[in-house]
Order: sequence, then C-alpha cells, then structure tokens
Amino acid sequence: MNLKDKSVLITGGTGSLGKALTKYILDNHKDIKKLIIFSRDEQKQFLMAQEFPSNQFPQMRFLIGDVRDRERLKRAFKDVDYVIHLLAMKHVHLAEYNPDECIKTNIGGAENVIHATLETDVKRVVALSTDKACAPINLYGATKLTSDKLFVATNNITGWNPIKFSVVRYGNVMGSNGSVIPFFLKKRKDGILPITDPNMTRFNISILDGVKMVMHALEKAWGGEIFIPKIPSYKIMDVAKAIGPDCDYPIVGIRPGEKIHEEMITSSDSYFTYDLGKYYVILPPKSKWKIEEFINTFNAKKVPEGFNYNSYENTEWETVENLRNLIKSNKIKAC
Repeated sequence: MNLKDKSVLITGGTGSLGKALTKYILDNHKDIKKLIIFSRDEQKQFLMAQEFPSNQFPQMRFLIGDVRDRERLKRAFKDVDYVIHLLAMKHVHLAEYNPDECIKTNIGGAENVIHATLETDVKRVVALSTDKACAPINLYGATKLTSDKLFVATNNITGWNPIKFSVVRYGNVMGSNGSVIPFFLKKRKDGILPITDPNMTRFNISILDGVKMVMHALEKAWGGEIFIPKIPSYKIMDVAKAIGPDCDYPIVGIRPGEKIHEEMITSSDSYFTYDLGKYYVILPPKSKWKIEEFINTFNAKKVPEGFNYNSYENTEWETVENLRNLIKSNKIKAC
C-alpha cells in the first residue's frame, strides 16, 4: 500500500498492536505525511513518545482524546486519510462487572468514530474486531459484534461519500497486554500456573501477522467485509507446559463470560463467507458492489454451507515446542 503524503490515525494506538502498527508503518512507509496516535492515557503516550522521538520520527503526532467525545474525534480526523480503530474496553470479566462503561466505549465509541469520519474527509476505516464477537456469550463480545455490524452497515448510508468501512477479526494476539502468555511468564516464578479449564483452546496470531492483516484490509477492502485469518489454535495446557513444565497447574475455573473454545465464523456466517487463500472473508449481505466482481477480482471461493471455524476443530495446532520457540523468538516478557 502506498502511504506517501497520507495521514493515518490509530485510535488506541498506545496498546501492543498500536505500537506494532506504528513501527511497521514507520519502517515501511517513510514518506508518510503524519501518523497520529489517539488515546486517553497520557502516561502511555508519554512513554510511547520516548520510543518514537520527534527528532527521529517527525511524522509522529500524539493526541489525547476519548472515543466517547465525538467533537474531539471530528477535530482529530481533520485532514486524516485513513483511520484504524483499535481502541476498546477488552477484558471480559471487567466488562461483565462494568457493563455501562463497556457499552459507552465499544458501541458509543464506534458510533462516534463512524459519524466523525463521515463528517470529515477520511477515505478508509478499518475497525478491529475479536473472536469473542462471534456467537457472543459475554458483554464484551456482544458490544464488539454490535460495533462490527455498525461499521459494516455504514457502507450503505454513505451516499456520495466514497469512504469505505471494513473489519478485521482475529483471536488472541500472542504476547499482547493482558493475554495469557505474559501472565504465565509472570506467575512462573511462583511455581504455580492457574488453569481456568484444562480443555480450553484459543486461536493464536502473532502481532506482526495481526499488523499485516490490518494493512491488507486498509489496502484491499471494498467496503463491508469482515476479514478473518487462517491461524493455528493452542491448548491452554500446552501453553502452561511450554512456559512452566515444572510448575503446578491448579484448576481455578472459568471467569464470568468466558468460553471454553473460541469461534470466528459460525455456520450461519457460512452463507456469506469466502476463502481468499490466506484469509477468509465474510461479505456483507447488502453492498454497493457486485459479489461476482469481488469473486473474480480476488479469486474468492465460497465455503461449504454449514462451514464453521472454531479453535477446537481447527486443523492447525501449535505444539509445546513450537510455543516455546515462538515465545523466545518474539521476545515476549512477563507483565
């Protein structure tokens, strides 16, 4: 993708994925005009600005703001070409305990991003989803499903505006803030790795692959797609054995709203799902463009009716040894 003389804004840009996206864009698009980090945590922005100092990265900008504040977003989006919406309240158990706050940020924030981009000159928006938005059983997943639906549906009400909205959905980002691997690395020194359920499985994607997928959607989306990667699964017990083979593994039970297995495509989604080779894509039931043209352009192949993509029945799995090597190669640290 050519970002020469373009301005990109990342909401929630101080998180793990936001920082990885920032590094990737600056490394591969040195002629970018501006890269703007938008978030409400001034301390995280202060620390990130030290990682990307202005004397080395004059393209960088840092804006304090909240996605709940539509007027602030409109001001932030002025002269911005592309918006990558990462910001969300994402901890399942905290969302269950603070439902109003989760709704205000994940749904209200999505609405504000949509309206602010429609009222400015933003050309493309990519919103980050989660596997928990697929057949959700917790509030976090339900709010992200609603957010996904809002971004997809907005493509049909843009009128004359050529802006395009798309969504990227994937599972656990390996080593991201709040994920299980940094948690286990921290607990390893105690000799105890608490296990919620020994049968639990999860999808696994590296931060770099997550970044590349966002960039793929930013470049290739026609508007309304939900992009889903083909990625391996892991068993929670294999993660524990890879990190602390000599530790004890007490079973503590699942937390409120937690699933044993995750899902990214339901059998009901299969009627709109196509195989793109490296990715799956769920196409919108209604769009401004013709599905036949999309199929021909990307050599997309329809998945069988009833197709389901979940972490339990996946055909690709991480082994204990491979997980151990990935943790070392990705330099994942305790947190």
